[in-house]
Amino acid sequence: VQMLSAALAGCMAIDLVDILAKMRTPADSLRIDLEVERATQTPRRVVTAEMVFTILGDVPEKNVSRAIDMSRKTYCSVWHSLQPDIKFQTAFKLNPS
Repeated sequence: VQMLSAALAGCMAIDLVDILAKMRTPADSLRIDLEVERATQTPRRVVTAEMVFTILGDVPEKNVSRAIDMSRKTYCSVWHSLQPDIKFQTAFKLNPS
């Protein structure tokens, strides 16, 4: 589960950095905190994932929101490889430089 979590966070991080750069609003730094909850019964698969992005830099909120949405809906192959019934939430915090 740790490797799966790292793959998901890494995939979305790369997407966000690339998308924000293409929007000409690159982040100075990006941190991701990810918490997952597993089922209580075997095979104890992931049932929820909550990801919080902390972005440092002068990045407009609308650009971050759009970049996260684009990653989730179009680009992140790890997310699209997971079962569709996983409850997945994202949030972000902006810290201007």
